[in-house]
Amino acid sequence: MKKILIDYHPKQVSVALTEDNELREYYIEKATRPKLVGNIYKGRVVNTLQGMKAAFVNIGLEKNAFLYVGETLVDKKTLGGELVMPQKLSVSAGDHIMCQVVKDYFGTKSVRVSQNISIAGRFLVIMPQTDYVGISHKITDEARKEELHKLVKENCPKGVGFVVRTAAQTAKNEEIVKEITFLVQKWKSILESFNEAQDGDVVYEEGDLIFRTIRDILDKDVDKIVVNNAVVARDLKEKLVEVYGDKEMVETYTGTEEMFTYYNLSSQISKLVKRKVTLKNGAYIVIDRTEALTAIDVNTGKYVGLNDLEKTFLNTNFLAAEEIAKQIRLRNIGGIIIVDFIDMELEESRKKLLEAFEKELKKDRVRTSKPVMTTLGLVELTRKKTRSNIYDLLLTECPYCQGDGLIFSEEYVIMKIRKAIMNLLSEEDAASVIVTVNPDVMNKLFSLRYLERECATVWRGKRIYIMPDESLHHEKFTLTPSNERVLTLSDRAKLLY
Repeated sequence: MKKILIDYHPKQVSVALTEDNELREYYIEKATRPKLVGNIYKGRVVNTLQGMKAAFVNIGLEKNAFLYVGETLVDKKTLGGELVMPQKLSVSAGDHIMCQVVKDYFGTKSVRVSQNISIAGRFLVIMPQTDYVGISHKITDEARKEELHKLVKENCPKGVGFVVRTAAQTAKNEEIVKEITFLVQKWKSILESFNEAQDGDVVYEEGDLIFRTIRDILDKDVDKIVVNNAVVARDLKEKLVEVYGDKEMVETYTGTEEMFTYYNLSSQISKLVKRKVTLKNGAYIVIDRTEALTAIDVNTGKYVGLNDLEKTFLNTNFLAAEEIAKQIRLRNIGGIIIVDFIDMELEESRKKLLEAFEKELKKDRVRTSKPVMTTLGLVELTRKKTRSNIYDLLLTECPYCQGDGLIFSEEYVIMKIRKAIMNLLSEEDAASVIVTVNPDVMNKLFSLRYLERECATVWRGKRIYIMPDESLHHEKFTLTPSNERVLTLSDRAKLLY
């Protein structure tokens, strides 16, 4: 059974798609994070960089948006002009342009905008500045593809293009024609808003997460929608009457236990930020992110198989391929993805693995490239990156390691303390020094003993007191010189020498 669970709170909305109580897709939208992707703005070109074939556009955000030459297909003088692939920027500083956010903030990178406007419906995506009708590659029935192409072509206005979405495969033709009329009218309304707008104004705002859920995720095989808020549930029921007629599928969750906990999803969600994911047979994958790409490594772990080593590796790789495709969807990993599967000797085994991996990736509603094997034996693919991934939504940078993921070892910190003591005693004639450190570093310091021996030989006549402070970061310490040789300190303090 497939269910959509909507956890609504004024500060955050979470949507989970489950199948037989297993998490398949997960999305979050925070009230503190503006919804940008899909929004259309009246922007003003601030400056152009011909060397980079790019421009920066003021759309009313804190940072100017980035516009690449490949996204400037529209004649800047007429929004409905013919399209030509530009060799250089077709905009200049000071120009007012209609542009749409196509990529959210990623790290320090600003949002990316395009002049190639597209507005999605349930069955179609209108592209008002093209004269092209495309069909989703996930629609495999050739007869239906031809029927849909002919239907849209006959009903769309001249100079307007459409992409037929996968959901149109099972839709009624009259529903599709009705949506064509609706999207064309919406485009006309956007044009009117653009003409009246000021610099940086939003002329079209993409719907919120709940709206996009109904538009993009709700398929005919979804059995139930469960919402933890009565008002949201009521609004959803009204919306579904418009879309499906008399279809009854919305329920209000009234339990006292937190909804995702009740449906056993909280533990599944918490694992989405873990590096290590264990497979059913004891093998595991490790997911590491970098600025440029995401690297995924497959390891056999506890799984040793039986007698056939090649079969053992192939079975593990099959399981890994299924899990990796699932994790890519759940975590919304975009951009370049490199997978290091377990090496196999036979070309036939590698071919089977790529076919199985491609089959799993096709379940993704986000566009993903066909996986290919590189000369180094790594599998490479790309996935369209638009909205923020699960890491950016659930995590924040560690204040200790500043995103490195590692800190200095206790031994290294102790050597830093040694250098600091040497520098202090060379500058000041102190009888004693109080060293305040993290308790873990303190314990390591006394277990190593070498600093104690150095005190006896190098700093003869000086006393070193070690004081623990649990609030101190492992890498931090303080030195306090004193003219008194014998000090009265906390019982927790220890005399190093």
